[in-house]
Amino acid sequence: MKKLILVSLIIFLAGCQSAYYAAWEKVGVEKRDILVDRVEDAKDSQEDAQQQFSSALDEFSQLINFNGGELQDVYEQLKDQFEASEESANTLTSRIDKVESVAEALFDEWEDELEKYTNVKLKRESQKQLKDTQSRYTSLVRTMRKAESTMAPILSALRDNVLYLKHNLNASAVGALQGEFNGIKKEINQLILEMNKAISESNSFISSMKS
Repeated sequence: MKKLILVSLIIFLAGCQSAYYAAWEKVGVEKRDILVDRVEDAKDSQEDAQQQFSSALDEFSQLINFNGGELQDVYEQLKDQFEASEESANTLTSRIDKVESVAEALFDEWEDELEKYTNVKLKRESQKQLKDTQSRYTSLVRTMRKAESTMAPILSALRDNVLYLKHNLNASAVGALQGEFNGIKKEINQLILEMNKAISESNSFISSMKS
C-alpha cells in the first residue's frame, strides 16, 4: 500500500524533476535506471518513426499512381499518414528531451558525490567510469538528434503536398505532385538509415549501462 501511494506521488511530482527522482529513489529506482528506461523508450520511438514514415511513403506512392476511384479517399489517407508521422516525430523529440533531462541530473549527482570519497583509488575509478559514460552518452545523443533532424524536412514536404491536394482534388493535381515523390523517397530512405544508426547506438549504450 505504501509503495502504491509513493508511485502515485511520483506521478504527481513529475513536473518537479528533483522531487520526481527523489521519489523514485525511495522505491529503489536510481537515476541510472531511469536513464536506461528512457533510452529504451527513445529507441522504441525511433523504430516507430521508421515504420510510420515508411507507411507515409507507401501512401504517397499510391497517390501518384492513382488511376481512378475516389480521390477524396486517397487524400484522406495521405492526410492521416502525415498527421501520424507528425505525432511520431513529436513523441520522439519528447523522449530524447527526457533522456537529456535525466542524464544531466545523473551526471551532476555523480560529480557531486565524487567529493564524498575518502578512498583515492575508488574515487579515481569512479571518475573514469563517469567520463566513459559521459563520452558514450554524448555520442548517443548526437546520433539521436541527427536522426531526429531528418524528420523536419520530410514533414514539411508532406504538409505542403497534403495542403496542395486539399485545395486541388483532381487528376491534374496528382500529376503535379509526381515530381515530389522521388525527393521525399530519398529523404525517407536517409531517415531510415539515420534511425538505424541511432537504434544501434541506443542498444550499445543500454548494454554498457547494464553490464
